[in-house]
Amino acid sequence: MHIHILGICGTFMGGVAALAREAGHKVTGCDSGVYPPMSDQLRALGIELIEGFGADQLALQPDMYVVGNVVSRARLDDGSPKFPLMEAILDTGAPYTSGPQWLAEHVLQGRHVLAVAGTHGKTTTTSMLTWILEAAGLQPGFLVGGVPLDFGVSARLGAPTRPGDGDPRPVFVIEADEYDTAFFDKRSKFVHYRPRTAVLNNLEFDHADIFDDLAAIERQFHHLVRTVPASGRVVANGVEESLTRVLHQGCWSEVVRFGAAIDDMRAEGDPSNFEVFYKDAPAGKVQWSLSGVHNQMNALAAMAAAQHVGVAPEKAAQALSRFQNVKRRMELRGSAAGIQVYDDFAHHPTAIRTTLDGLRQQVGAQTRILAVFEPRSNTMKLGTMKSQLPWSLESADLAFCHTAGLDWDAAQALAPMGARAQTAGDIDSLIAQVLQAAQPGDVIVGMSNGGFGGIHDKLLKALAARH
Repeated sequence: MHIHILGICGTFMGGVAALAREAGHKVTGCDSGVYPPMSDQLRALGIELIEGFGADQLALQPDMYVVGNVVSRARLDDGSPKFPLMEAILDTGAPYTSGPQWLAEHVLQGRHVLAVAGTHGKTTTTSMLTWILEAAGLQPGFLVGGVPLDFGVSARLGAPTRPGDGDPRPVFVIEADEYDTAFFDKRSKFVHYRPRTAVLNNLEFDHADIFDDLAAIERQFHHLVRTVPASGRVVANGVEESLTRVLHQGCWSEVVRFGAAIDDMRAEGDPSNFEVFYKDAPAGKVQWSLSGVHNQMNALAAMAAAQHVGVAPEKAAQALSRFQNVKRRMELRGSAAGIQVYDDFAHHPTAIRTTLDGLRQQVGAQTRILAVFEPRSNTMKLGTMKSQLPWSLESADLAFCHTAGLDWDAAQALAPMGARAQTAGDIDSLIAQVLQAAQPGDVIVGMSNGGFGGIHDKLLKALAARH
């Protein structure tokens, strides 16, 4: 079939596009303000990208329009629709569906789906789990909200049957997002996936633009638990009270807990070199380049999920010791003038804190960390969590905040940090502030869930010129 994807450059919809193309469908798509890595990946696959959401795209006459959750019925100031193509689809009665529903019907059917849910660490844990299954020879299909360095792409179909003599169902690993599906389907995306193995990695308040409170998100997580069969497995973080509440609402599957000293799967040792225990018996050792307790927890979750499809924890630990992480997850973008510049996707106060804490463990107390960030996610733009920012930045020596598009006072929110925090309304001013403060031996980490105006490359160029 020919599918035309609205909002194709989002990490999820771009992954759907890649899977549809690999399955032999004709794929076209549109979006506005595209940026790498997804635009590069789609063009490399020969997928035609159209800028904007013009109604003239009806002329393509695809068999199905697949609608991303960036699309809405919003109106511009002059009263005209923000997404004219969507209005035209509705007016003409053309067939349309959501990305998650198309995926469920055309890709996930008949597969053993392993879904990774959680407020933080979804992309990294999904990538870890996929790599473990790949190393075990299971040739998994996957859709990740990023680009795992071990695979170089965000999605692939995988083997049509599972190698070996056991369960013939092929395995498919998917990053299971609790954000809503589409403007016409306000359920969380992950409700569509019907996993046999569900990872509940962690859960706290996020997405203030669509959820009123933590209880509302817990309800959606319980909807996911309801879809797991009795022969399935729920892998749950044993440290999180919110997930305990979710499971108390009812669970009909095996539950394997990880993280706490009394849980089924636990770790002992430094997050970069630790022993794993399953049911208190030694079950492998992980020695890798990643840092931070959050990554140690992600590893335990991935190992417990892989075990459900027959990969022993010892084998999983060996695979993780070779794991290369994900693009834009503490990715070193370069060094100039004796200063290292990292890129990280952190977009929530807890994610910012765990990223910086992990980096602090890695570089030691003497090295200065300069945190450069933009509150870009919908939740952060609303200012719901602005009071948590000083807490999230405690491990940084200096913090620089990009304030464009905010209707709350970032300088006031960061005031408890005193002279350690600065703000700027545009990228050039932000870079000037960082350049003035940066010294040889420093580590700069840029944090955003968007393109951040190409700030990493601009900083490296400016530092090199200064040198």
